[in-house]
Amino acid sequence: MIDGKKMIIVMDDSTIVLETLRMLFEASGYAVSTASDLAELEAVRARAEADLFILDVQMPEAFGDDVARVLRDVRRVNVPILLFSSLEEAALRERARDAEVDGYVSKNGGVAPLLARVAALLGG
Repeated sequence: MIDGKKMIIVMDDSTIVLETLRMLFEASGYAVSTASDLAELEAVRARAEADLFILDVQMPEAFGDDVARVLRDVRRVNVPILLFSSLEEAALRERARDAEVDGYVSKNGGVAPLLARVAALLGG
């Protein structure tokens, strides 16, 4: 939490997605930090403690579900993690289940379902 606002860390390899989600969540009253690769994610984590992670699944350097497993099993992160991807729904659901994250949202549905899921998880 930063200045009384819940902190969301978003990792995606698309600058457009990162900026869109930053604007959406900041306008909804959240603090947001973004990362486009693993090095940026570690730098962001060093600066701010997250209340929620949103991870793209298909990234050049690492799959978001693999990053989620590292966050949980190695880094001992104990906050909600969502996968956010344009993968087909069944594949995304399976990856989320296998990674033992707190859910997933398809990019194909736009940002409204993501905002609703975040609000449900963070109580906002």
